[in-house]
Amino acid sequence: MTKKLDGCVALVTGGVRGIGLGAVRALAAQGAKVWMTDLAEVESDAVASALAEVDGTAQYQRLDVTDEASWADAIARVQAEDDRLDILVNNAGIDGTGRIQDMTLDLWRKVQAVNTDGAFLGVKTAFELMNRSGKLREGGAAIVNVSSVMGFVAFPESAAYCASKGAIRTFTKACAVEFAAYDVPIRANSVHPGFVQTPLVDEGFERLVARGMAKSVQTLKDQIADMTPVKRLAHIDEIAKAIVFLVSEDASYMTGSEMVVDGGYLAR
Repeated sequence: MTKKLDGCVALVTGGVRGIGLGAVRALAAQGAKVWMTDLAEVESDAVASALAEVDGTAQYQRLDVTDEASWADAIARVQAEDDRLDILVNNAGIDGTGRIQDMTLDLWRKVQAVNTDGAFLGVKTAFELMNRSGKLREGGAAIVNVSSVMGFVAFPESAAYCASKGAIRTFTKACAVEFAAYDVPIRANSVHPGFVQTPLVDEGFERLVARGMAKSVQTLKDQIADMTPVKRLAHIDEIAKAIVFLVSEDASYMTGSEMVVDGGYLAR
């Protein structure tokens, strides 16, 4: 049976857990050969566990998304082994919560480096290989940059995160318009999850609880659910399915678009 992404090669950053791992699973399920990348060491338990979840349909490459040389090494390996890259999912991210007046410049810059610089370096480094690959595929190669509803609206003590995700939103549009202007066969779209049940959300909420913003992580989750029309947080696979759609030929007329997957959070 033919699958949507048969013959495609994909690279996902932050792929060992959360939305990244969900994207790896979903892309592989649709026939893509997937490169799972993250900061974890190759021999770590985290990598072994993540690879076990995709049952041998992915390969792992350690990648520090803030480091240009690390990106060059990753793309060089993809080129050497597959000689094509059809799909790039820039998902790696951190939150860095804290009140503006208390936040250090180092923390601010770390959040921007991972969330924003990481996507820029990914697009820059993968460009030549994706440009060649895009000419071989209906609808071209496809980039999905994972932003957030926090690229549209704000949440207390999340200034650094909001700034980075707003930057990803407009950076994606810049990629789309520039590539189209120069007849580059690469589409670029952003996906904007609402609050998703992920380790990153749990860790961020734990820090907010520690600073007295709520009695417990579950209290915060209940508050967010009450603010969301569908009355719950998202499941990882719900975001992963949106990513698969955006990189598939079904979305061949979409570039520079913002796909919001938030249970109605922004519609309030």
